[in-house]
Amino acid sequence: MLATIFCASFAWATLIFFILSIWFTLKHGINHLKKLHQIPCHACEYFTNDYRLKCTVHPIKACSEEAFGCLDFEPQTSFCNACQKGRRKLC
Repeated sequence: MLATIFCASFAWATLIFFILSIWFTLKHGINHLKKLHQIPCHACEYFTNDYRLKCTVHPIKACSEEAFGCLDFEPQTSFCNACQKGRRKLC
């Protein structure tokens, strides 16, 4: 009788721990994604929108957490490289 109560309690504790672990992992993941969506590279003049060279000034830091507070950040103009993706060449 005592063993049954102990096993049932242990099973419930394990289940609760598992659910809480999943909850905290999802919460941490969502917070991390929110932080990554604040990286300013996509709105910078030097962002090329090309996976081979993402930034012409800081190619290693581009689109990473190191890009927060970039001293070379310039807001995009309408003629930036990242905006030119779908345009035809006039040559």
